[in-house]
Order: sequence, then C-alpha cells, then structure tokens
Amino acid sequence: MRYKIIFMGTPQFSVPILESLAKSSYQISCVYTQPPKKSKRGQKLNISPIQSKAENLKLVIRNPNNLNTEEELKFFKEVNPDIVVVVAYGQLISKKFLDIPTKGFINIHASLLPKWRGAAPIQRAIINLDKQTGVSIMRIKEELDSGPVMKKIKIDINSSDTSGIISEKLSKISSEHIVGALDDIFNKKDKFIDQDHDNSTYAKKIKKNESKVNWVENAQNIIGKINGLNPDPGAWFEYKNTRYKIWKASVFDKTGVAGTILDNNFIIGCKDKSIKITEIQKEGKNKLLLEDFLLGINFKIGDIIE
Repeated sequence: MRYKIIFMGTPQFSVPILESLAKSSYQISCVYTQPPKKSKRGQKLNISPIQSKAENLKLVIRNPNNLNTEEELKFFKEVNPDIVVVVAYGQLISKKFLDIPTKGFINIHASLLPKWRGAAPIQRAIINLDKQTGVSIMRIKEELDSGPVMKKIKIDINSSDTSGIISEKLSKISSEHIVGALDDIFNKKDKFIDQDHDNSTYAKKIKKNESKVNWVENAQNIIGKINGLNPDPGAWFEYKNTRYKIWKASVFDKTGVAGTILDNNFIIGCKDKSIKITEIQKEGKNKLLLEDFLLGINFKIGDIIE
C-alpha cells in the first residue's frame, strides 16, 4: 500500500525534503505552496522554489492566497491524505484541516523546540549567539509550533556560520530523516513527547529596523547580527549618507570610540572591541572584498559611522 501525502512548503529550505519524499515509496498527491509574488519592480510574477520543483516533478500544485476556505477544505477531503508534511509553508492551518489525515500533520521546524518557535528560528538562534540549533520533527497542533516532538537532530553553530549556511545544513539533515520518520509513524514505532511549554521562546519575524548595526553593542553581538541576517535582509550601516551592507566580518581586538573608524583598514569601534569587515556592499553596487572596497572609498581615521 502506498500511503498518500500532501506536502506543504514554500522556500528553498523545503525543496530537498520534497525531493526525498518524491524518491520514496510514498505517494505525493498534491503540493501546496504560497502563490507567485511580484518582483520588486512589479514586472513579473515569481513562483516559489517549491512550485518550481513540484512542476519539474510533474506534481499537482495548489497555491491559494487563503488556505482556510471551503474550496480548499473540500479538496483536502477529496484527496483524503494519510498524512500531511509541512515545511515552512507560510500560512496557519485551522483545526478543520488538522482533523482530516488519519496520521495528522507533521511539521519540520528549524529549531530545537521548545526554543525558537515562530517565523525566524535560524536567524534568532544566530543573533542570540546560540552554540547549537537543529530541526524538530513534530505533530502540528493549533497553537504555533506547540505540538509534541518525535525527533530532534542537533548541529553546532560555528562563529562564522550565517543563516544561509545553517539553513542549508538543516535542510539537508531534514531531507535525510523525513522518510525514516514517516516509516516510524506508519509502522507504529513513533514516540511523540510533549514540549516543555514553560521554557518556550519565540523567534519573531525579522523587522527591517532591526538590521541597522548599533555600534554601541558588544562586537560579538554585532557579529551575531551580521551572520544572522546574512543573506536576508542583511545588516547595514550608513556612512556619509550612503548605506553599506556587511556580508562578512569578525571581532578585532583594537579598542576605541564606538562607531568610529579606528585605522586605515576600516576597523570600526564597538562597545568593547571592534569589527573587522572582510566583505561589504555599497547600495546599488556589487559586494566586494574589503581590499577592493578600500580602493574606491575616501575616509579618515576618526570618521564617525552613523
């Protein structure tokens, strides 16, 4: 018997998991993803990475603006899936859907629950200077990311790891474990353990005003922000009324006034130590290594970074 799956996901993070399921013995009856979005200039619609992959795999695709309609509920009931796998879909799922599959809804969440429930778990873990993160395979309940967990897989966060790097690692790990997790569920070898709700923390969505660097913070905290917001939306500062995005940087031992340029290598002072930028991007330009950047900018030691 081939068990029927509905898969729900949207970003690139979800793609390797869908690929693993497509290669397995499970039948993917349908893929749900977010509808196409207009490009920044509004000239064309961009489909999600999951829709692109699902089209390539010749799978049935649905991308409603609003999942919780009678039309989608009717479709769900007609498919009558045995289980639904959700990986960063992007819409809340109401109880009337959760009750349809015989084995419920399974979610892959990119944190070690109950820590960092919510929209931006990878970014928040790095910004918070956590030493570890991972993925949790859990059962979905109505309250956000609160369901019991059947499996956690941990990885270390290195000092140079960005959100992009960690996202790739966790996506790969998830793709390697999802089929085994489903096998355990259908073979009744699964064990779901309730979360410790008293120790839950929430990873709120990243807001644009968070991405500006505050030089009065400790250097290590600034590095956490730079890494956590790389690649999107990116940590930035303003100098001479021009915005610059920092792609890579490290803590430097030189000390000086926070927010000032301390030497000819564009070292910038922080609350305790300083920041050494290694890759930077001027707004409207390509990213550059620091040595190339320094060839085209006029600055003086002691200049103030806004």
